[in-house]
Amino acid sequence: MRRKVSMTINGTQYEHEVEPRLLLVYHIRENAGLTGTHIGCDTSNCGACTVEIDGHSVKSCTVFAVQAEGAQITTIEGLAKGNELHPIQQAFWDEHGLQCGYCTPGMIMAAKQLLERNPNPSEREIRLGIEGNLCRCTGYHNIVKAIQTASKVMATGAGKEAKAPATVS
Repeated sequence: MRRKVSMTINGTQYEHEVEPRLLLVYHIRENAGLTGTHIGCDTSNCGACTVEIDGHSVKSCTVFAVQAEGAQITTIEGLAKGNELHPIQQAFWDEHGLQCGYCTPGMIMAAKQLLERNPNPSEREIRLGIEGNLCRCTGYHNIVKAIQTASKVMATGAGKEAKAPATVS
């Protein structure tokens, strides 16, 4: 028994018929075709699937697509404005806050929520703010550094002229 769901993802309206048990992460990737949101564990342990639903950071492997009916969703693809990266994306690029890149979309989405709640976090607050997102490669040092840099850039409004590298996500 399929159900029709309608939601706005990154400003675009999507309407599909889905199985009630379909996880939002699969809906985003398979039905909407937005593959920047990664599937890491399906158990909410890693945070690779983190997105925003109605302005709140959520691990999309813990939400059924039918639960997001009518929601406004932002994925990693929704942060950049054309070729201009979001300051957090740019900071991850500039500060080498990624290695393999698999955790990066979820880490950036978690960092965005953290900086919206606390625009000037300490290192400890950053580490606590991203603790639900696992990185198996970097040791977190450059991730924390990237979030600190993004915090400064966002506070001053600088970096608006930054351009995107060839690919990010």
